[in-house]
Amino acid sequence: MAKPNKKGPVKTVDIFCAKCKAPLFKYRKGGKGALVKCFKERISKDFTSEPCTCPSCHAVFARDTLVRGAPAFKIIGGKVVVK
Repeated sequence: MAKPNKKGPVKTVDIFCAKCKAPLFKYRKGGKGALVKCFKERISKDFTSEPCTCPSCHAVFARDTLVRGAPAFKIIGGKVVVK
């Protein structure tokens, strides 16, 4: 399978914890579908201190994985809110 393109989309979205509303990422998302995965190379600003864990309430919101050969976070359903 093809890797995601390096440059990625220009539009950024803010990703927040669904539990405590703490900011997690600023992410360059492509398309208009639901947020299922976050490619690490597309994260423009990271507010987390530990990977896949909310800095405020310490809830795990994603899993570290490889998607199409690129490192990514697989988002757990209902754990994050996108604005």
